[in-house]
Amino acid sequence: MENRLIALTTDFGYEDPFVGIMKGVILGINPEARIVDVTHGIAPQEVRGGALALNYAAQYFPPGTIHVAVVDPGVGTDRRPILIDCEDAFFIGPDNGVLSLAAERKKTRRVVELANERYRLHPVSATFHGRDVFAPAAAHLSLGTPAEAFGPALNDYMRLTWPAAVKTDGEVRGEIIYIDHFGNLVTNLTARDLEPLGGDRVEIALVDVEIRGLAASYADAETGGYGALINSWGLLEISCFNARADQRSGAGIGDAVHVRSANR
Repeated sequence: MENRLIALTTDFGYEDPFVGIMKGVILGINPEARIVDVTHGIAPQEVRGGALALNYAAQYFPPGTIHVAVVDPGVGTDRRPILIDCEDAFFIGPDNGVLSLAAERKKTRRVVELANERYRLHPVSATFHGRDVFAPAAAHLSLGTPAEAFGPALNDYMRLTWPAAVKTDGEVRGEIIYIDHFGNLVTNLTARDLEPLGGDRVEIALVDVEIRGLAASYADAETGGYGALINSWGLLEISCFNARADQRSGAGIGDAVHVRSANR
């Protein structure tokens, strides 16, 4: 009997019982299920934040892992619940883009709509598809139910648009795409984007903040001081040592970040 690992990513938080209920549903169907929490701290309804967390986490899980991602502001509408069957992973969740960044890293074998009533709880709530649709599908899939049994095949799924770096003479402009638990400001700019400007010899400007050069670690800045570095995701991140960069700067998702050569 197959018993694939199930990994959960949601915006449900840690105060309400929603995550525990999903686990209860999974274990009721497959008592031997192995369940891992990736995170339940995604900002409410922040689909792109959920997609980013799933994208950078999924690559470290063993082949065959079933990833369930529920960041679902469209729950109860006509948005489709889907299963993306990839060569070495499965992704279950709403068809709103939350699965797309992680799934695009993989070779897709099929995409199906979770429409088979046999693999749902009844009645299906208009507000809790994590319990009634996604958790049961993951549990049955972990027991070896083939992906094609869950519903009709789909030609594609919704994909998020990744904001592109804007490159001009002597400058690269990006934006903040994610704020982590520590208040660090993660941008869409990669180390490769900065190479033409001199790599770590750059000047970074964000709202009223100016930072010269890239740091090797968070602790390179003085307490309360700003620093910029390439984080574990390979992206430019702005931090504040022993403080929250988001609160101190007032910056938020979508704010522009300008990077220039320090040698100009």
